[in-house]
Amino acid sequence: MEKLSNVFYDELFKNVIPFWEKFGYDTEYGGMYTSLDREGNLYSSDKSVWMQGRTGYIFANLYNEYEKNPKFLEISRSCIDFLENHCIDKDGRFYFIVTKDGKPLRKRRYYFSELFYIVACAEYYRATKDIKYLEKARKVFYFVYDIYEKKIEDPYKITPKSYFETRPLKALGLPMILFNCVQILRLADPKEEYNEIITKLLEEIKTFKMKDKNLLLEVIGVDGTIYDDIASCRVINPGHSIELSWFLLDEGVYRQDKDIIELAKNTFDAAYEIGYDKKYGGIVYFKDYLNYPVEAYEHDMKLWWVHSETMLASLKLFEVTKDSKYEKIFRDITKYSFEKFSDPKYGEWFGYLRRDGAPTEPPCKGHIYKGPYHVPRMLILCHKILTKLDL
Repeated sequence: MEKLSNVFYDELFKNVIPFWEKFGYDTEYGGMYTSLDREGNLYSSDKSVWMQGRTGYIFANLYNEYEKNPKFLEISRSCIDFLENHCIDKDGRFYFIVTKDGKPLRKRRYYFSELFYIVACAEYYRATKDIKYLEKARKVFYFVYDIYEKKIEDPYKITPKSYFETRPLKALGLPMILFNCVQILRLADPKEEYNEIITKLLEEIKTFKMKDKNLLLEVIGVDGTIYDDIASCRVINPGHSIELSWFLLDEGVYRQDKDIIELAKNTFDAAYEIGYDKKYGGIVYFKDYLNYPVEAYEHDMKLWWVHSETMLASLKLFEVTKDSKYEKIFRDITKYSFEKFSDPKYGEWFGYLRRDGAPTEPPCKGHIYKGPYHVPRMLILCHKILTKLDL
């Protein structure tokens, strides 16, 4: 291969971003379609609300990190406008799925849609310095953070997903995504109170760490109880932990805190060890930490975002620690990912592979959960690091 930084740059601007600009961008109703097959054909016109926020963030970030291309801002603004015009319910909460023209179809108990709206507005503010977008980001953030702080269960007052009274549980995903959301908001709005919030979230995240291992569980009791006799409570999501590891690493570098950097390293190492597939390569989706069968039937599949996050986290760790083991992991997972996920014929990356690395049939490039986010974010950040490291 040529210099690695060029490979990542070309993958971003010749293979990934053009795919979404050509096939996903909705110039009629606004926002981004994400349910696209291998060739870019639209197979469902329903729109993912959280993908509007993610897309809004990515295209504003492209504008900030690379050329001041007005098309990037146009797409970002279109996604933000679509969210504001169609995706907010009367109670202030956001929908999860809407029709192509913005009629509500589904809400979720979680507030991920809101969090990605926040980061889109924060990044758009960084690009334009239009203060109203920072004000919007602040307003929704404090609305969501209040819900998080008060531990409000079932905020939509719909049938609960599980009976909290029987087994009160908490999930890693909420403090994890909040953690990164505040980091992005702080970049646009450097206020001390964000550091205090991140510190609180960091302590919450640590409660998911197993006492005798560096593994992070996806679900534990609200009081820290680990239910080792319940299959759904033994789940390790290696991709989540690996993604979180570079959030932690960034925070450790930002604060010059060796303990947080060590936590990041340990989190990555443990997740990679349990998730790496020694037979076929790549990282599996879920594992039971006692090595019992996993409830999720897709547990041994290989997903685009897990590998994107592993590439990014390992490269960041190598940049910070200079430990050659992270360079090797980065090169190994990069080789696997570019060979298995990247599609030079039609563009973008396959979303799902079977355990042996073959794409599911028919292959997809996007859906409600996959759009222009994990892959371009990884390519942007890896390219920037590789340009400095000159590997």
